Amino acid sequence: MIDLDGALAARKRAIETELDRRFPEPPEDPGRLMEALRYSLLGPGKRLRGCIVTWACEAVGGSVEDALAAACAIECLHTYTLVHDDLPAMDDDDERRGRPTSHKVFGEATAILTGDALLTEAFGLLPEVRDPEAALFCVRALAAAGGTSGVILGQVRDLLLEGGGEVSMADLERVHAEKTGALFAAAAQMGGACGGADGATLSALGDYGRLLGIAFQHADDLDDADRPEQAAAARRRLAELVAKAKARLGGLTDGPAKALLAALAERTAARHLS
Repeated sequence: MIDLDGALAARKRAIETELDRRFPEPPEDPGRLMEALRYSLLGPGKRLRGCIVTWACEAVGGSVEDALAAACAIECLHTYTLVHDDLPAMDDDDERRGRPTSHKVFGEATAILTGDALLTEAFGLLPEVRDPEAALFCVRALAAAGGTSGVILGQVRDLLLEGGGEVSMADLERVHAEKTGALFAAAAQMGGACGGADGATLSALGDYGRLLGIAFQHADDLDDADRPEQAAAARRRLAELVAKAKARLGGLTDGPAKALLAALAERTAARHLS
């Protein structure tokens, strides 16, 4: 029996310990930049993307140590997107995960610079991936997921959809695929690359991550669904996405890491399909 909660908690601790080591409190901190960076990066969070990196690496025969630099990199990039998304020019959020957002605590200018720093530091971590070819793959995967074909494009679409009336399932899923699915896909593929996976396995892991990311957003959207027919359609789609995500793990060797990736997909749907 897989203890997903225990595995998530243990891996979250390992990733956060590594992030804390890599971004210590400096002796001097002009403008409170590092304080803001640590506030955002080490604040409450599930570390799902980092967990996926490490479990995908283990699922193809690698170790946690092989994947920690890549896991920290994707957590840095993800945190940058949250800091910038919360800004008044974007989603204008005052609170995230039960506490004030970065710009409310440190001001908009410092929040922008914090996001910029996290994005830059993410790519600075990837050369530490032990295998040079895997490191190059991770750079390309993270850039694609975070750039104009991934997170940033998805944010642009999301802004365009605001206040635009009825949104189709296809339009919604395109945003989910770019804003969330792309980074989940990169996490799975980066982990696979760190563990030495071949091209076919990397493709399957990317599909798993993309499907999981879209499902993850559908599950979040269900919390806000205000019409029964809207919720019913989202539940059906959620079940379909999770089944497809798990199926893409079929080529991996059976073991604890593969089981954890499958259990994470099941958990994504469980709160709305039970």
